[in-house]
Amino acid sequence: MSQLNVLAALGRRPVTLALLGVAAFGLAACGGKDRPRADLAASQVTTIGVNSYLWRASLDALSFMPLLQADSSGGVIITDWYANPQNPNERMKVTVSILDRDLRADALRVAASRQVAQGGGWVDAPVQAATVQKLEEIILTRARDLRRSAFEG
Repeated sequence: MSQLNVLAALGRRPVTLALLGVAAFGLAACGGKDRPRADLAASQVTTIGVNSYLWRASLDALSFMPLLQADSSGGVIITDWYANPQNPNERMKVTVSILDRDLRADALRVAASRQVAQGGGWVDAPVQAATVQKLEEIILTRARDLRRSAFEG
């Protein structure tokens, strides 16, 4: 789903002045045979309120989990409970917060909750810190790869 479709699905108006400016620039660049080159500020020229590379990388990393909320303006992604079919007695829920428009490690916060099946119900259980750190690493690596491919593209 494109960013515009995500915004529309969230009830946001996809046509903004920033988008019109980007579209006008893009149309002006279509006349030539050369593709416009990406620049360092490209991650900040978006219709979303946070770094687009971190946003896309977070959605990619969590794509196997059902989403409850994805707010690109506020930079918050919340998943629903997910149980691995190979381990149905345990489930996890993840919240990703993107805090800045820059691609920086401290612009990303990941929190996870874990529950285990016990006595016919679900009981909260601790999440290993390494699990959250690994998810942060996956998102940051994917965001850097997306940025790198935008420059090489």
